[in-house]
Amino acid sequence: MTAQDQDRPAVVVFPPLVLLVVLVLTIALQWLAPLGVLSGYAQTWRLVIGGGLLLVGLVVTQAGARTLLGRGTHVNPRKPAVALATDGIYRWTRNPMYVGGLPLMIGIAVVFALDWLPLLMVPAAFVLHFGIVRREECYLAGKFGDEYRGYCAQVPRYVSGLMPGHHQ
Repeated sequence: MTAQDQDRPAVVVFPPLVLLVVLVLTIALQWLAPLGVLSGYAQTWRLVIGGGLLLVGLVVTQAGARTLLGRGTHVNPRKPAVALATDGIYRWTRNPMYVGGLPLMIGIAVVFALDWLPLLMVPAAFVLHFGIVRREECYLAGKFGDEYRGYCAQVPRYVSGLMPGHHQ
């Protein structure tokens, strides 16, 4: 095993794979046991509301990716972090790509009337938090030390206000 193979977070799964599995399971469950909640709303409203959420999610995730790339570091957690991103959208959240994933997925659910999607996002959130985010944080703390810990003390993990006074 090379040093580069070890210089990366020990995430349990590649993050986009979590969302892909959730989408596949959602489509299967929607086909096998449709709940019919979202389909009861007018398609126009679903397109407007869901499209807006989807757009917000895309903007937030892309802002995170652009900031990482602008710092010269990798977006892919299977590769080493070469710089700590603390500017751009990273001034407001330490995990914009995961934060943006929520409105993106809820937007997809609303647009396509996939009632199972928000329900399956709950266990997916636990996988993302404990299997990916927490492991990325351990890696970054080990790699960037006090600089990263100071950043964590100033910027919330997800969204400010979820747990006032608590940034870990």
